[in-house]
Amino acid sequence: MSTALDALAATVRADGGLLADTVTDPTEDARLGELAGAGYEELVEAIYEGYLQHYGEGRVLRPADPDLALLAGDRLYALGMARLAELGDLEAIDVLAGVISRAAQAHAEGDPGAARSAWEAGARAVGRSARQSAS
Repeated sequence: MSTALDALAATVRADGGLLADTVTDPTEDARLGELAGAGYEELVEAIYEGYLQHYGEGRVLRPADPDLALLAGDRLYALGMARLAELGDLEAIDVLAGVISRAAQAHAEGDPGAARSAWEAGARAVGRSARQSAS
């Protein structure tokens, strides 16, 4: 069964370049994408993977060079946000931009648990927004 992380890996590979060479088999389930729901799974996972490149270890990309990891993170943030813009979901863009900010603040304060909570709440909010837009 293909997951949002598998789809993200395929997208990065298809884009080619330096990042394509860092793609690995996903190391965990795409839980945040599932919280966001249909149509949002891959883009939420892309943005979260971007965060992981900045603050931890990625699940899809594993650059050996820390500078490349930061660039990968920025590229993945942009990929996910661009997909949201294509959907015209300004509310989800606002939610996830806020999550990125809160997660960065939590790490600066030495509280990675708060960062994870912000990501989970943000993914759920995106999912609610998507379901409300569909109805």
